[in-house]
Amino acid sequence: MRPVILLFHFSDKDRRNKLTRALLPLRMRVKEIAREDYLQSIGYLAGNKEIPSVEEVYQGEELEGEMILMAGLADAQVDMVLKAVRKSGIGPVPYKAVLTPANQNWNVRKLFEEIKSEHEQMKK
Repeated sequence: MRPVILLFHFSDKDRRNKLTRALLPLRMRVKEIAREDYLQSIGYLAGNKEIPSVEEVYQGEELEGEMILMAGLADAQVDMVLKAVRKSGIGPVPYKAVLTPANQNWNVRKLFEEIKSEHEQMKK
């Protein structure tokens, strides 16, 4: 799988542009995911050809915050992405994840809820 960074719910155009420009020197594909695709598995959205698409279109609520998913990246590349996000000037993006065999079949809503729950537990 080619390295890809998926962006979810970056509705503020200025923040999205700053982040995209910060990631550009890393020469990784950056892909924005539309709300309608939130029922697709994140593995499918990241480009895993073995995971089938879902026909159903998501029509529910938008995510409660911005989320970044990194797929197909080596550990050093993940560190470079996190550093670029910090240096982008957009402020914190609390919801970040890496595609794993355990979560690749989850849809976007499930991934967000899991990350949100972990984030809240860490803040306690």
